[in-house]
Parts: sequence; structure tokens; C-alpha cells
Amino acid sequence: MQSGSTDVNGPGPSDGTAASAATDRRRARWADHREQRRQDLVAAAVRALLRHGPQVDMDQVAATAGVSKPVLYRYFADKSQLWLAVSEVVAARVVEAVAPAIEQVREERDLVRATIDAYLGVLESEPALYRFLMHQSGHPGVHQVIAGSGRRVAAGLARVIGDRLRALGLDAGPAEPWAYGLVGFVQAVGDWWTSHGQPIRREALTDYLTTLLWSGIEGVRRSADLPRELTRAHERITP
Repeated sequence: MQSGSTDVNGPGPSDGTAASAATDRRRARWADHREQRRQDLVAAAVRALLRHGPQVDMDQVAATAGVSKPVLYRYFADKSQLWLAVSEVVAARVVEAVAPAIEQVREERDLVRATIDAYLGVLESEPALYRFLMHQSGHPGVHQVIAGSGRRVAAGLARVIGDRLRALGLDAGPAEPWAYGLVGFVQAVGDWWTSHGQPIRREALTDYLTTLLWSGIEGVRRSADLPRELTRAHERITP
């Protein structure tokens, strides 16, 4: 009979498509579950790092996560891969703190100060995370993460500085090197500050660095010999 021939021939094309779709959904759910589990383990590694310091080991991470080391290795091929994932989290925190500060200010000197203060604020609140990041900086992957976060901050700075220069009728060409120079300078000082136990108050260090860095930018502006009406508005922010 006709119905019998259908049984013999097996499921039609629509049945096969439905089965394939169901398999894809199961795979997607498993992938989502695995990614969530991986994020949970990275979060546990961050907690272990805050608890035990930059020299934290895999045993301490596993204990903090409440799993065995073999479970960790199901999600991370080795210790370096886990540390790389942690570094991405730490670097993202720095960018998330600094980027809004850059966008919110409208005066040039305040822009420099806000960038420095936001960066030092992350270091002050979580020095162990920053020391860990610097301790792992020799690892090629971690080095790329640090460099990438620096580029993101510098790109935001360059855009804002360029807008300020153009508003003054100046060449915006120096904006990018200024931005990269500011980021590199503050990173180096921040490394010194945390490795020496923050011997200077954050507010004081922010003032020192702002004055030093702004003097260079202000000097370029003054050397352009702008008309008096353009410079008058900026004199109030000259240190």
C-alpha cells in the first residue's frame, strides 16, 4: 500500500531537516553551557588571584572553584591558557574604567587628568590583578592582550585629542602619538606605583602626572601662536 511504501522508504526530507535542526539546537545549548562554565572558572581564577596573590597556582584556583584540577583542564589546555583568559578579564576592566572617563570630559587638561585618575583607580582598587597582569606580561598571548587594551585606550584618546586640536585650528596629526605616549607613560608609572606599594597617594600622583603631561601639550598649543580670543578660554586650565 501507499502508506507502507512511505514506511519502507524512511522519513521524508522534512523529517530529516527537523532532526538536523534538533541536533543543532542541542549542540548550541551544549556550546552555551560550556562557555558559561568556562566563564565561571575564569571568575573563580580571578577570586583565587585576589585571595592568594600573583603567584596563585592551579590547585588554589581549583579549590576556589570547588572542582578538581582535571576539571579545569577540560576547559583549559594548560595553565597558560587559563592565565590568558584571566588577563583578558583584567585588561577589559581597565578599558571599561578608562574609556568612559575619556568620553565625559571636554577640557584638554581635564581629559589628561581623567585618563590618569581612572587608570590609577583600577590599580588602587585591585592591585593584585594588575601585578598579576604585569607578572604574566612575558607570555606572548598576555603581552598581546595588554598591548590590545593599550591600543583601545589610546585610540579613544587620539580621537578626543584630535577633536580638540581641530577645534583650535591646529594640525590633528600629533593626536595619535600623544595618545600612545600618554598611555605608555601612565602604564609604566602605574607599574612602579603598584610594585612599590603605592608610596604616593593616588590624588597626588594624578596631579604630578597631569602637570607633567599637560605641560607638553600646552607647550605645543602655545607655540602655535593662536589668536588671543582662541587661547583666552584655555588659560584657566593652564597649571
